[in-house]
Amino acid sequence: MSTVVTTVRRNWPLALPVAVAVPGLFLRFSGVPLSAGLAVLAFGAAVVGAAFFLSWGTELIERDIGQGLALALLALIAVLPEYAVDAVFAWKAGQDPEQYAPLALANMTGANRLLIGVGWSVVALAALAAHRRHARRTRDSSGRADGVDRARDETDVARGRVRLEGVQTVEVAYLAVASLYALTFPLRDSLTLLDTVVLFAIFTLYLVRVRNAGGDDDDEDGELVGPAARIAAGPTRTRRWAAVGMLVFAGAAILAVAEPFAESLVEAGTELGVSQFLLVQWVAPLASETPEFIAVLILAWKLRGAAALGALISSKINQWTLLVGVIPLIFAISAGSLSGLPIDPVQREELFLTAAQSVFAIALVIGGYLSRRGAYALLTLFLAQFVLAWTLPAELAGIERVGLGVLYLALALVLLVRRRRALWLTLRDGLSGRALSESPERAAQT
Repeated sequence: MSTVVTTVRRNWPLALPVAVAVPGLFLRFSGVPLSAGLAVLAFGAAVVGAAFFLSWGTELIERDIGQGLALALLALIAVLPEYAVDAVFAWKAGQDPEQYAPLALANMTGANRLLIGVGWSVVALAALAAHRRHARRTRDSSGRADGVDRARDETDVARGRVRLEGVQTVEVAYLAVASLYALTFPLRDSLTLLDTVVLFAIFTLYLVRVRNAGGDDDDEDGELVGPAARIAAGPTRTRRWAAVGMLVFAGAAILAVAEPFAESLVEAGTELGVSQFLLVQWVAPLASETPEFIAVLILAWKLRGAAALGALISSKINQWTLLVGVIPLIFAISAGSLSGLPIDPVQREELFLTAAQSVFAIALVIGGYLSRRGAYALLTLFLAQFVLAWTLPAELAGIERVGLGVLYLALALVLLVRRRRALWLTLRDGLSGRALSESPERAAQT
């Protein structure tokens, strides 16, 4: 009996995502009739369960392939849940642009804003809280917290900020380039294949540059948490088969439920009298982002704030290049023409707000850290926009989106002027391949 209990305790983290995914997979292949609202829950849970296996599998397989290939593979897999849902809407938009083109953009803008507004902010605040807790628990008789010196490379507790690692200068620089390009989206009537080429090129250059920049891989083992860490501690052959099995299961599950999940979101909006656009914009990204958020929160709580925040910055680059770039590509294939995915006035406002938030986030981290004040600013502005989106009447929603976008840009402008030397150093060193001659954090100080 004790052996069974021990086995259950050791393996429940692996069994739980499977149990969560099974109802959605059963519903997908059995054809059992179910209300749209319950179908959203079942298929959304399947995406969450599969995304956990994606996270664990990619962490494990990274150890067995070259760094450059690992970066490419991880980047592609990281956006698979969002890509799968967006691919469905982009394909349907090729047949019915009026109904589905706004939904394709809704999933993309929601995923990007959620990643920064909740992901970056909550991880930074969790990292700071973890270090304060660690310092209190380990404070010795001299009044100095044991281990704080080791942790200060990641978190400056006294100043209330999470530091970025040196290699993340590259990520911030390329995110700035992608965000600057994204500011042109609201000025257009469509997203075209030219956007696909430009965004894929930015991502490719980012991969090449970050591979050449390298980084400290000696601590890579310490970043594994949960089931991935337990599997990695076992035999190499077991680790490799487990990684492959996780990725195959996750990929198959996501591809299986992506279309019914997307369709159930649309049907649920009609059935429940709720905006289809808002359901697609927030429910689908929340399902696909949850496992990553949990993984980085665990990292932050284990005093690895820089690694956690860096993972989300990398994910933002993936979403802002690969995810956005693939939408007009799939649309063009589905429509059988080179015409771009149409952008209506509401979507121009959504794209403007999303790009403006990204610019503000870059301004906050351009100095090489994200402060507590900056994290609260990201979270507060996101929550304000989220609440207003669900409560304001349609005639005021456009004013709210544009107004908040202008506020983001105004705040970003003030920060970038104050941190102009850090901006120059980050762009120069991040894009050119030169080593940092001066810490952006020091240059940003006023």
